[in-house]
Amino acid sequence: MKKVIVAVMLLSTWIYALPAELNTIVSKSGIPPKDISIYIKEAGDSNRVVAALNTGVTRTPASVIKVFSTYAALLKLGFNYRWPTEFYAIGKIKKGVLKGDLLVKGYGDPTLSSKDLPSIVARIKAKGIRRITGNIVIDRSFFAVGTKNNSGFDKHTYSPYNAMPDAMMFNERVSTICVAPNKNDVHKKVPDGSYVIENNLKRVNKPCKGRYSWPGLKVDNSSGTPTVILRGKISKKCGNRNLCQVITKPYKSFYYALRAEFKKVGIFVGAGMRIKKLPSNARKLFTHYSRTLEKIISRTSKKSNNLYARHLLLYLGAKMYGAPATLKKGRQAVEYILKSRGALSKGTLSIDNGCGLSRTAKLNAKLLAEVLDHGYKHYGMRWMKTLSIAGVDGTIKRRFRGTVVRNRAWMKTGTLKRVKNISGYVKSKKGRVYTVVILVNSKAGNWKASQLQNNVMKWLVGYKGRGVVIQSKRQSKPTKTTSAKKGYYIQTGSFSQAPTRAYINKIENLGLNYKTEHRDNYKVLVGPYSAESDARKTLEKIRKNINKDAFLVAKTGKEKEETVVLY
Repeated sequence: MKKVIVAVMLLSTWIYALPAELNTIVSKSGIPPKDISIYIKEAGDSNRVVAALNTGVTRTPASVIKVFSTYAALLKLGFNYRWPTEFYAIGKIKKGVLKGDLLVKGYGDPTLSSKDLPSIVARIKAKGIRRITGNIVIDRSFFAVGTKNNSGFDKHTYSPYNAMPDAMMFNERVSTICVAPNKNDVHKKVPDGSYVIENNLKRVNKPCKGRYSWPGLKVDNSSGTPTVILRGKISKKCGNRNLCQVITKPYKSFYYALRAEFKKVGIFVGAGMRIKKLPSNARKLFTHYSRTLEKIISRTSKKSNNLYARHLLLYLGAKMYGAPATLKKGRQAVEYILKSRGALSKGTLSIDNGCGLSRTAKLNAKLLAEVLDHGYKHYGMRWMKTLSIAGVDGTIKRRFRGTVVRNRAWMKTGTLKRVKNISGYVKSKKGRVYTVVILVNSKAGNWKASQLQNNVMKWLVGYKGRGVVIQSKRQSKPTKTTSAKKGYYIQTGSFSQAPTRAYINKIENLGLNYKTEHRDNYKVLVGPYSAESDARKTLEKIRKNINKDAFLVAKTGKEKEETVVLY
């Protein structure tokens, strides 16, 4: 009787339905239940719901919104996709001299860094270039993002998490200043003439702790060229201190670092830097490729890298709707990809900039769980491992170390003031994997929210029940069993029992119309198509994505129906 009551509550309201143990955890959390959304179900095709609390209530997601951009990128591009950066030349190369410009076309590779420069310069040198008489021309037009260095989201203006995107990204827009008080040394980690350092630090003979343990820093932009002013007192006993700040333009940093690398190998550049679009007469030299998308989305999720997430959103916008990339195109692309693949249903969703550094981004627990469920069904552990692993890496490396949750949860976290969210998967001791979303938007305190989430996940690891079976509107539709009309069909499969929901989902996710016939067995038919050529195009898609043994049939549509197998 208790399970029936819970099921009715879930079906009718989706507002408050928790097992007794979770109800106790929520009650003792010190957070009003209205501020909490919880949705826990068996992952994948299972309709077994363990807990549901305010699943349709709109919340501020913070960084859990990254799940939408990373998963959309995976669906569109695949794990092994690599971001390009193209190198061109204008002019002839004669006797080691490029009499013209070297051009670089950026497509927003967020991983491009100083570590890539030796291989890039080696490839330029391999083209026979020892001297460049013209400019280094940079085309950053693939993104239409303006010239702001930081988002201005909060008072930490120069913090790396506030870095803005750019098609010619380099070192994640971060400038690193190395300070070694014990050696009386201050220098730039990467050669960069686009900013200057003014060292006003006073070295003192004090213990390296408290106010004497770290240099003070101020950035002065009044002269046009950023000036980093180091100030305050610092102990002579302190070792290396790296100040990582968003100070200058990434394309300028790239230019100066590239010139420095050229100098190392004896390549001379005669002119300077120009920012303009790639001319039509440019000749491609080679393409440099990023790390794989799998590594990029893993870093995006595990480290909650805002810049990577912004770049994923913009890049998808340009890939779907053409360059230049804009936020609007990016948002539309992410939603379209997820919806067209059956990973996202209707509901209030605002992605904003794709990284979660926003108060206007919105979603609910049910929508987030749908995307996570789709990822589990289609990519399993390979997708799960792109998220932070409890007690092992990422944003929850320390949070679950030494607990029963360690190595049993794969999660994306999201934190802002009055926002503490977590979502992903938990594997119980019984071996069952659960899709888990816990969103807390409350003034009660993020530490209370974190404790609540920890307690819920610890409980779930030991959970031995199976929840209740919930039939959604989509899942409760009867299997189509009408007779096939005249035309061409693709028979995708034949079964002794009615085809499973998972099988039908594969067909629906491809956007195909289907019917089933039931005589001695169940046959699933996609169609009809009036032209055989159209049917054969779909047949190729079905053989690739559903069943390599699918075949084509023709129906006469007569009262005494005839079926011709065409293969």
